[in-house]
Parts: sequence; C-alpha cells; structure tokens
Amino acid sequence: MSKKRSNAKVPSPCIDVCKFRRGGHCIGCSMTKAQKSLFKTLKKPAHRSAFVEMLRTQQASMGKYAHWAPEYARKCFKTGAKPPFEDLAKAG
Repeated sequence: MSKKRSNAKVPSPCIDVCKFRRGGHCIGCSMTKAQKSLFKTLKKPAHRSAFVEMLRTQQASMGKYAHWAPEYARKCFKTGAKPPFEDLAKAG
C-alpha cells in the first residue's frame, strides 16, 4: 500500500462534469470558466482553501449542488489531500 502525501495541495473544485449552463456556471461544481482559470493561478494552500469556501457559499446560494461535496471529498482523498473542511472529510 502506498502512502499518500499529507501535504498535498488542495485540488481544484472541478469534479470533471464541465457543462456550463445555469448562467455560465458549471452544473458539476458551479464554477464559471473565469473562476476555473483563477483557481489555477492560486498557489498558497490558504488561498486555495478560501476559494473552495467561497465556492461552497456560491453553491449554497445557487442551490442544486448537494452532489458536489462527496465527489470533491473523494477527489481529495484520491490525491492524498485533506479536504479543506471538516464536513467534507466526513463526506468521503
């Protein structure tokens, strides 16, 4: 069994659905194309975590994104990154 890095960076909130509807927002993660580009420029873990927190607020405001948290938690565990929020850690 291989050990995953505990210091892996926070992965992109994208869950590989990438269908931009709902006013230009992805139906999988709620990001716009501009937000996806912005996330790629973020290097510091605190900035990446803050972006995910902002995105979760956006999802709550828009509704219909309950599927995202468990998928994102799975992605975090797969990459060896700790989900940035406790409730995501429990979702995986």
